[in-house]
Amino acid sequence: MKRVFAQTVKELTQLGRDRLTLTLALVLPLILLLLFGFAVSLEVNKINFAIQDLNLTPTSREYIATFERTNKFNIIASGPEVNVSRLLDKGSVAAGLIIPPEFSRDLKRSERAAEVQILVDGTDANTANIVRGYAKATTNAFLENLRGSNSPLVSLQSRLWYNPGLETLRYIGPGAIAITVTLFPALLAGLATAKEYEQGTIIQVYASSLTGTEYLLGKAAAFWLVGMAEVLFVNIEAWLFFGLHFVGDPTPMILSSMLYIACSVFWGIFLGCNTKVQSAAIQAIAFTAFLLSLQLSGFIYPITNIPIAIRWISNIIPARYYIELTRDAYARGIGWLGVWFPVFALTLLTSLFFFLAWRKVQKMQLGS
Repeated sequence: MKRVFAQTVKELTQLGRDRLTLTLALVLPLILLLLFGFAVSLEVNKINFAIQDLNLTPTSREYIATFERTNKFNIIASGPEVNVSRLLDKGSVAAGLIIPPEFSRDLKRSERAAEVQILVDGTDANTANIVRGYAKATTNAFLENLRGSNSPLVSLQSRLWYNPGLETLRYIGPGAIAITVTLFPALLAGLATAKEYEQGTIIQVYASSLTGTEYLLGKAAAFWLVGMAEVLFVNIEAWLFFGLHFVGDPTPMILSSMLYIACSVFWGIFLGCNTKVQSAAIQAIAFTAFLLSLQLSGFIYPITNIPIAIRWISNIIPARYYIELTRDAYARGIGWLGVWFPVFALTLLTSLFFFLAWRKVQKMQLGS
């Protein structure tokens, strides 16, 4: 145990001498969290919208006014002379509504919604679907006001659980915490390991009385401490800038944070041992520890949306499980009953990454 501690102190001392790297390791996650928190949003507001009204009746004007009263649409053109398709071609609007001449007559005759046409720019498929949903909801609101007492007998009342205000930050924020702390512990550990090979100082480790396990644990402990400091600072920043706070039992997240950082550190050491070159280690860690976590963890879109051919990869990405835990801690608050499996999965992945790194170190010490 003393030799493990000595190895940890040695790694921390070397890291402390490189003040720039240490500062970047602690500050860059905070900057990343601010970028993700303020820049990433699933909401679509102030959509440039055009309306071609070929009906020109009080009914059609009320229909247009319903769109104007929402904060989702920015109507830049309205009237019978508006050419919606031309505005779409020019990129001036994201969608346009065409009200036919028979609009009010069809409403009175059938007591149903008359046919109207909405043209949507489908370049961004996600935004297009959101715009269609907004337009449909606005049309339903217009019809409800128009029908009055003739509304359906069954009225569906919905209540949103856990996030009643549909705040995007409640979804993005906890996920951003996981993504911002996933890169630097692995990167620091990987660079420190690869640097020893580049400079040849790894020979001193082989010649010492340190076992492979002691060397691995001592090195990992140093960067694990740095990673836990990042977790602390990032959570404090999330509370100060975004108002995120624990809504339930925080112990699952605390334990999972310890496991998550350990996963990251052991993976970084494993890649550093395999690449043996700092530039290669950076590329390998950036791809596996950051890019895959960003794309396949469920941070921005559900994992079920990922093509099934590559969806299996998400099962071995620690960020997938840690995001579930952070979202529970900050949004749901169910506690151990609802998040025991992600904690269990992180435990298995930590054991797996430790075994991979330990086996690589042992092989190198034996010269195989």
